[in-house]
Amino acid sequence: MRNDWSGQELPHAAGRKRFVGDVAGLAPESALQTIMARNAGLGPIFEQQIFRQKFVFATSGELCAELCDESRFVKALPPALVALRDFAGDGLFTAYNDEPTWQLAHDLLMPAFTKAAMQRYHGVMLAAVRELFEVLPADGQPFDVASHMTKLTMETIARTAFSHDFGSFSRPEPHPFVPAMVTALETGRRMGALSSLPGSWLVRRRLRRRNAGHQSYIDSMLDELIAERRAAPGDEQDLLGIMLEQGHPETGEKLSDRAIRYQILTFLVAGHETTSGALSFALYYLARDPEVLARAQAETDAILGADPDAEPTFEQVPRFRYVRRVLDEALRLWPTAPGFARSPRETTTLAGYTMRPQDWALVLMPMVHRDPAVWGEDADEFDPDRFLPERSRGRLKHVYKPFGTGERACIGRQFALHEAVLVLARILHRFDLAGDPSYDLAVTERLTLIPRGFELSVRPRVPAPLASA
Repeated sequence: MRNDWSGQELPHAAGRKRFVGDVAGLAPESALQTIMARNAGLGPIFEQQIFRQKFVFATSGELCAELCDESRFVKALPPALVALRDFAGDGLFTAYNDEPTWQLAHDLLMPAFTKAAMQRYHGVMLAAVRELFEVLPADGQPFDVASHMTKLTMETIARTAFSHDFGSFSRPEPHPFVPAMVTALETGRRMGALSSLPGSWLVRRRLRRRNAGHQSYIDSMLDELIAERRAAPGDEQDLLGIMLEQGHPETGEKLSDRAIRYQILTFLVAGHETTSGALSFALYYLARDPEVLARAQAETDAILGADPDAEPTFEQVPRFRYVRRVLDEALRLWPTAPGFARSPRETTTLAGYTMRPQDWALVLMPMVHRDPAVWGEDADEFDPDRFLPERSRGRLKHVYKPFGTGERACIGRQFALHEAVLVLARILHRFDLAGDPSYDLAVTERLTLIPRGFELSVRPRVPAPLASA
């Protein structure tokens, strides 16, 4: 994982200390935001030296587009993803490029995201939203947005991945699997952050021991579920069913039970945290901009009509074009998966620096998505119409990447977008939203980004179906 870039020194912020490098002030809960603020104005590429490890960040649209060139660059695993392999092994998100299970799983799971498959998931998504509405305080009492959106997306992905109900909206306490998974992920994040420290193997070993019980519970539960389904196959058309029943279309090869467990874990993690964050950021911007909120609600009214309980059909979801632009703009400003790492296929130059196959650069999407050269001088402002076709035409390609890039981009992208647009449309059509005007956006950095302490109040609204979208 050493990333020394042949010993070259790239631009970096003032204040570097001998031995510890740029570690001063990097609190784990806000490291990314600190790096963004500390290095603003340094140019399109800079480095952070954390003890012996060099982290190189690319922050311009031009460099992002260059690193997304699949003929020259491939996915790399930075320390955070290497640490996550303790949890998700060689799953789709954490596999090395040359691990054969990745290609097998990718080929097997592509049918799980076809139009026909998405039509099956649509009803599951609607049912989860109905359960969310049953627990929302409709009397104007505020509720924590991120926690409710996380429950919603966790239920959706669990039911579509392996037909399991965690009871997030009905249990007084979370299902034991959920806190075990959260603890395991937090352990992985901390291990990745510690990997640069001298002698960190001792601390990481202790963290692994502390997490062993949680990891064992997670593995055992999923292994039992897989064994039960393999022993008594049902007709569930979920991701687990596809992985158990389908063989590779060319070779007939199937995934092992261990590989299936890793894929389920990958989908649970990637499928709920990123989408819940995207929904939370979108609701934050909607609540603070009455004009945007009114336009989005007018669109839902025009499509869904006068009944506040109306549910969109599968075919109607793509018609929520303004709602989709709201989501896209929220993901531009705060991409919930905030970056991805790239390495060259062979020695090359990047921004004038030599880069070898063992070197990697992190594409820092919150900065790429705010590059004035691409997005204009108002790049820090929230403007859904930035994604109108006439304004997008001619924009540099490969500069909007909330789902990663290339063949290793998120396989569930269409799933996440369909779910998020559906959820936003239902909420906006049924409720009026009000946020605390004194709230200043605070962002929690976990494996993903998500608003912290953001609360909403909702009250039933009367749709105005004659309004134009």
